[in-house]
Amino acid sequence: MDFNLTDDQIVIKDLAAQIFTDQVTDEYLMERDRKVDHKTFDMKLWNLLAEQGLLGLSIPEGCGGSGLGFIELCTVLEEQGRRLAPVPLLSSLVMGAMPIIKFGSDQQQQKLLTPLAAGKHRLTAAAAELGMVRNSTDAVKATKQGASWQLNGVRQAVPYGCDAAYILVPAVDADNKTSVFIVDTASVGVSTTAQELDLGWIQSELVLSNAVVTEVLGELGQGEEILDYLEQSVNVAQAAIQLGVCNEALKRTAAYTGERKQFGAPIGSFQAVAMRAADAFMDIEALRSTFWAAAWRLSEGLDAQPEVRAAKYWACDAGHRVSHTCQHLHGGMGATREYPIHRYFLWAKYMEFMFGNASTQLVKLGEFLAANDDSGVRWMEM
Repeated sequence: MDFNLTDDQIVIKDLAAQIFTDQVTDEYLMERDRKVDHKTFDMKLWNLLAEQGLLGLSIPEGCGGSGLGFIELCTVLEEQGRRLAPVPLLSSLVMGAMPIIKFGSDQQQQKLLTPLAAGKHRLTAAAAELGMVRNSTDAVKATKQGASWQLNGVRQAVPYGCDAAYILVPAVDADNKTSVFIVDTASVGVSTTAQELDLGWIQSELVLSNAVVTEVLGELGQGEEILDYLEQSVNVAQAAIQLGVCNEALKRTAAYTGERKQFGAPIGSFQAVAMRAADAFMDIEALRSTFWAAAWRLSEGLDAQPEVRAAKYWACDAGHRVSHTCQHLHGGMGATREYPIHRYFLWAKYMEFMFGNASTQLVKLGEFLAANDDSGVRWMEM
């Protein structure tokens, strides 16, 4: 594995960094947080990303995209995390678009991905239950009605569900088989209610009441395979965002502790402070290495289940420690809601718990290793 970025990937990463740095300043985020009626995301920034071709990086060329891969998309997500850019890249480009790219028909790709690449609409998926204990959630029920299907049920915590034109919804039929349906949010029987988070992101409750749906993603009964792919893609994308969040948070903390003085010396020169910062740096490097291993295997179409679990585990566990360290080393300033480091803390916590926390990842990794006795050999060869 060669983790060095190609020249094209470096250009993409630099372009994303420039756009997010120019558009998403600390002052901008503070002003946005103070507005009670602020938009759920920055439409101006969303349109700029579309104009620069960043929304269409992984979308096929025939649908107005660049036809590039998951690695290129992850470089943009890392830069988004570095600047806490308030745009629905994870929900639209990963949760919504990636399953459609892999399992959708040509007609579905043209219909759903072409306007996405142009920034004209958003996508998402109602799949938060993948990170929850399954017996604590109720499945959406799908009933065959002639040439269409009727969906009934409720889904919680749908990222940017109120802004999405279409939502991918897994549902169970009378034969207890899971399929993924493409739900038009403008259809009768479909309603979304905003659920605002502390960090400013908007999730939604999705209620399906005799909603008539005609499109199925992939084949009927293929839902578990699609959801597994979606979960792996989202977990690695979350690790990319978390890497950006943690990197920038520690960078800012290093600058702060180098300037803040106590007893006539910068607090960064104190052994206890330096040791905590060093531990945070090692956590970030562990996250970086596991993330790239998982991203590479996923982008190459290789089995990546244990690598994905390891990457998401470090995104959760390291993200928790790094975010707490950075906030603590800022002292009282770290607990001030309008001080920048607090926003990094909130983003890190969201990435930690969305689609399953560290314990969830360890359980699933353990189950995988128990069922695949030879899987450890691959890790030893890496």
